[in-house]
Amino acid sequence: MRALVLAGGTGSRLRPFSYSIPKQLIPIANRPVLAHVLDNIRALGVEQVGVIVGDGSRQIREEIGDGSRFGLAVTYIPQERPLGLAHCVAIARPFLGDDDFVMYLGDNMLPEGVGVPAAGFAAARPAAHVVVRKVVDPRAFGVAEFRPDGVLERVVEKPDRPRSDLALIGVYFFTAAIHRAVAAIEPSARGELEITDAIQWLVDQGEQVTAAEYTGFWRDVGRVEDVLECNRRLLADLRTGVEGLLGDGVRISGPVVIEAGARVERSRVEGPALIGAGTVVEDSEVGPGTSIGRDCTLRGARVRDSVVMDGVCLTAPVELRDSLIGRGAVIGMPSGDGPYRLIVGDSTRIEAAT
Repeated sequence: MRALVLAGGTGSRLRPFSYSIPKQLIPIANRPVLAHVLDNIRALGVEQVGVIVGDGSRQIREEIGDGSRFGLAVTYIPQERPLGLAHCVAIARPFLGDDDFVMYLGDNMLPEGVGVPAAGFAAARPAAHVVVRKVVDPRAFGVAEFRPDGVLERVVEKPDRPRSDLALIGVYFFTAAIHRAVAAIEPSARGELEITDAIQWLVDQGEQVTAAEYTGFWRDVGRVEDVLECNRRLLADLRTGVEGLLGDGVRISGPVVIEAGARVERSRVEGPALIGAGTVVEDSEVGPGTSIGRDCTLRGARVRDSVVMDGVCLTAPVELRDSLIGRGAVIGMPSGDGPYRLIVGDSTRIEAAT
């Protein structure tokens, strides 16, 4: 089996971050979302991975490389414009050949992996096997509708009046039958080749299409709130590991990781929390629910339930909560105020004076 990972798209709901970084590279527990995706794919025993890339191609290639550090062989497949998930299958046909494959949206976080639905697909080898999950508002998703006997009857893309609360969450298993379906469908009203239309074509042709309901943690990183929730979820699994330098007056509680090359002085770190290599923390409070990237500087800062990306400088005294801070940002706030909630893109500078 091969894998097709979709890492194009514009990430409009994550602006301003998606102007400067593909959303698939947003760090969750100090690792890009795409790295977590590739870990899950490797856990299935897959080795050959095609990655669909768009405008963020250069950064994704720099981060993932040839895939060897993940135990994978990665082939990059450019998509000039986002023309639909089924279009991704069409342009990846030379890579996929006639092999079975898993298609996985590159902005999806499923920390418990997809081994169970993969095993279901391998056992029965239907033409398509989709992963679904109950959601509060299915109108933003492809929706799976089932007959009373549990057989999948219909899949609909973003219906105005959903007949089911089971959404397709962005992991699909296919045999080569999907290529006939993709070739048979037409673009939708929004000008895209919809994978839901291709799956429905298989259903209409009498092909076997099955579904697996996923009950574990799942989010796509489409919004800031999703990024922060994913970060808290992954940090909850931390095991304490302190390899950095601890100076005088440091208090640590709960599961905390301080990577080699980091330095913490006169500060409190409350887990779950993660401090990246090369970061300096002085006279500050970090955590819980917080990841601090590499090569950051915190002086007189208090940060909790936040994601701070690489190269950020937080100075004197700034108090942040539920914040997402982009790479290389510089932030200083006056004393006596806070906590603040900031959504700050890459290379931003924020200073406030009384």
